[in-house]
Amino acid sequence: MKNVAFAAFLASIFVSPLSHATEDSGPSRPSLGALQRIIASRSPETTVATPDHDRITAQRIDIVDENGVIRMTLSGRTPAPIIDGIQYRRAFNVAGLVLYDDKGSERGGFGTADVAGGMAVLALDHPAMDAIGWRVSPDGEVAFSINQAPPLLREPALGNRLVPGVKTSTRIRMVVGADGTPAIALNDKADKTRLRLTVTEEGYGAIEFLNAQGEVIHTLAPEADAELAKAH
Repeated sequence: MKNVAFAAFLASIFVSPLSHATEDSGPSRPSLGALQRIIASRSPETTVATPDHDRITAQRIDIVDENGVIRMTLSGRTPAPIIDGIQYRRAFNVAGLVLYDDKGSERGGFGTADVAGGMAVLALDHPAMDAIGWRVSPDGEVAFSINQAPPLLREPALGNRLVPGVKTSTRIRMVVGADGTPAIALNDKADKTRLRLTVTEEGYGAIEFLNAQGEVIHTLAPEADAELAKAH
């Protein structure tokens, strides 16, 4: 956010209890005076009397801010990613919406990727790397990943710009496999899964502990254990 002081002000009014509040007076809330100080309009524009056009056909639409910086692009062929003022080639075309920060760097977006079978994707980015990402793959797998922020490295030969794609770890990964198997994995800093929550083929809930080689070294599955004990 551009105005850090304003952000701090907002945080303070929403997290600070009212001076006259008591434990039994209900949830803490900002005072009326605090709300009135941040009201921008009591009658914001929420409707348009008549659309300019019933339909717009275009290959690309850019939304810019007051400084002329492109902040959103809707396109059948989204622009290649811009990171700290340098544009890099995409591995494949994506049709959809791209979001940019106030410097023009890509910070996320969503769309469909032109890969065999088609793929739906959504991402929000660290300054030079994906932060979170959704992917719906052609084979039916659905995956959600949360990546640790990589160090911000700058390359003198690129005008001291940020280096994209610095290696980092996916710390949390949630997946529903193509066969319907769900799993939530927690990874270590080396990007190795060390704990996995899943449901077995028999329908039992299980927690798996893995070593650095990816081998399951211990499994907690109380219901499965109980069924096994009954059978014996």
